[in-house]
Amino acid sequence: MKKHIFLFVAFACVGITTEIFFTAIKQVISNWPQADWSLKGQTYVWMFPIYGIAGIAFPLILPYIEKIPFILRMCIYAIGILIVEFIAGGLLDIITGKCPWEYTTGWHIMGYIKLEYFPLWALFGGMVEKTIVFLQSHYKD
Repeated sequence: MKKHIFLFVAFACVGITTEIFFTAIKQVISNWPQADWSLKGQTYVWMFPIYGIAGIAFPLILPYIEKIPFILRMCIYAIGILIVEFIAGGLLDIITGKCPWEYTTGWHIMGYIKLEYFPLWALFGGMVEKTIVFLQSHYKD
């Protein structure tokens, strides 16, 4: 049980940190050349449990797909992440009256997921897998 709590918290922190860096860098690229170089990133407190799910789900899924080539596993992760993002966005919309990330441009589905982010989610999934493997090999109960 302690291992699951550790992985949940670790991945909540990894996810939030990654999101803060991503949004800061995206802001610079989007506003080039008048970018705000303070590199202010953002996230939502709601993301802590959402990213924490990765610390629970990935170790459960990995044994079933570890023999699949890495690039295909990354695609599986991206699809899974988009599904979780869609469900979480819908639930937050129902619970709070608004989805915090609400995509309005590009290829999006109901504002809950943005399909252009598929490659980024695939990379994130690959990073999560490598981190899970590393942490599991170094975690002592």
